[in-house]
Amino acid sequence: MVKIKVVNKGHQPLPTYATAQSAGLDVRANIDEPIVLHPMERRLVPTGLHIALPEGCEAQLRPRSGLALKHGITVLNSPGTIDADYRGEIMALLINLSDKDFVINDGERIAQIIVAQYEQASLELVSELDETERGEGGYGHTGVK
Repeated sequence: MVKIKVVNKGHQPLPTYATAQSAGLDVRANIDEPIVLHPMERRLVPTGLHIALPEGCEAQLRPRSGLALKHGITVLNSPGTIDADYRGEIMALLINLSDKDFVINDGERIAQIIVAQYEQASLELVSELDETERGEGGYGHTGVK
């Protein structure tokens, strides 16, 4: 289990896992008044949370599936990466992809955080790459069936 130090400068409780096997911690809006998110509008929504991740870890801010399905609300830069050395407030960059206004209320669960380990890469400049069966086959090259 990864230990994360948290400073909560907001008035909402700390993020929690909804169930015993949830991968994401639910993050709440920490706002003084409701935010109306108009169709195709994007806004940074504060959470009041500041975290310190261990070296080699990142936190990914992801959409909540229920908000996406029922209301067209998603995290625009999904997943939004929170680096281990970032100490600012976690903000959710939300967008309304529906054709109706959506009201974000204080305390509403607006996103989820997934903690993941990563490795940094060392780039090696070469003049060509090895051959593979796939080669340069890109988007859709294997078909739909």
